[in-house]
Amino acid sequence: MSDRVILASGSAIRRQLLTRAGLVFEAMPGRVDEDAIRAALEAEGAEPGDIAEELAAFKAKRVAEKSPGALVIGCDQVLAHRGKVLAKAETREEARSQLRALRGGQHQLLSAVVVYDDMRPLWRHVGKVSLTMRPFSDRYLDEYLDRNWPAMRDAVGAYKLEEEGVRLFSAIEGDYFDVLGLPLLPLLTFLTTRGVLMA
Repeated sequence: MSDRVILASGSAIRRQLLTRAGLVFEAMPGRVDEDAIRAALEAEGAEPGDIAEELAAFKAKRVAEKSPGALVIGCDQVLAHRGKVLAKAETREEARSQLRALRGGQHQLLSAVVVYDDMRPLWRHVGKVSLTMRPFSDRYLDEYLDRNWPAMRDAVGAYKLEEEGVRLFSAIEGDYFDVLGLPLLPLLTFLTTRGVLMA
């Protein structure tokens, strides 16, 4: 097992979670064409959890290829709604349309983590959370977007639960860390079992 640990993600919240948990690591975003990979997997009929897992694996592999001997952690998260995977909103109008489609109903967030060790896949996990949005008004939605766009452009679903986005919801079933995009507890357990973190 390598002493060098790399997080293949540019996510500030993932870096923060791992830093606060006491993991010593480097951050090196794994740049891949997410849209093309997602489209190809959807065309093959892949399930949302499989799509999240494959995206995480692609990112981990990309960084692992540039960092021989390192332990690389790849992550990704997808939002599944009525059998479809939603991409991150590129515009305010797209965010508004997505949130209108999600309100008053339930959707799932699937957060995947894949670990490569010395350029070989070693471990993977997918966490699932079910979230129920309350039936908020168009007026609140527009005011929410006024206050929060474009800061949540990088968040799947156009919300951040750790910010005002929490007000969009009436119920959440699952692990909070999965909502944030990192199955933290299973990952820390794995890293402890492998001797990366002290038992």
